[in-house]
Amino acid sequence: MSRIAVAATAPFGADVLERLAATNDVAALVTRPDRPQGRGQRIAPPPSKQVAERLGIPVLQPERLDGSFVPPAETVVVVAYGVLIPEAVLERALWLNVHPSLLPRWRGAAPVERAIMAGDEETGVTVHRTVKELDAGPIAATESFPIGIDDTAGDVYERAAPLAGDLVDQALAEQRFRPQPEAGVTYAEKIGPADRELDWSRPAKELHDRIRALSPRIGARGEVHGRRVTVWRSRLADGELELLEVQPEGRRRMSYDEFVRGLR
Repeated sequence: MSRIAVAATAPFGADVLERLAATNDVAALVTRPDRPQGRGQRIAPPPSKQVAERLGIPVLQPERLDGSFVPPAETVVVVAYGVLIPEAVLERALWLNVHPSLLPRWRGAAPVERAIMAGDEETGVTVHRTVKELDAGPIAATESFPIGIDDTAGDVYERAAPLAGDLVDQALAEQRFRPQPEAGVTYAEKIGPADRELDWSRPAKELHDRIRALSPRIGARGEVHGRRVTVWRSRLADGELELLEVQPEGRRRMSYDEFVRGLR
């Protein structure tokens, strides 16, 4: 059992933290400060902090990491943390990054969403050493899995989490690294407002990929029967796009059929 720290914030990081805590001695969680969340903008802890407190893991919440930060263990596993780690701090420990893509494809902030949006039929998890350049460090462990035609980002993250735990354990045990390939580098930019907009003139497959890439947390948006809605689920039938779940502005999620009945 290795003694590690984990730097994580988002739900994917929380899921991996729980799995790592079952097989390792987690000295501490490093996460972002509590922030306003939801419609009411109430101050709430990050998902990873909720897991850490339930498991009795000490929590550190620096506003940012600067040169004075001392890692709480000799090895720190970073997964969906969302904070830049200064080079001076990287030199004080072995930092291993868990990235849900097959590096060097989809370096950056939104690898799962961009892979689905691009129509990729395969993705995976890569554990690599964190370096100054974004997601460019040498690889310790990697494994692929298919993306199904109707898989959402949520489905892919759910499949990636247990694999991530296994790959981190493998990386900790072996500590062997190989350089990333120089060919095939792509970047997964952060999802912005324009990425959420549905242009109904685009091909059905492209629209379906965008919808499932942004489900279940971000949501694709468009106008349907004269109403602005968030589209959460869809499918392709004989090459045509069928909407399955939508959410009109200011209302709850509902089936598309229920939405249409309400229009009458």
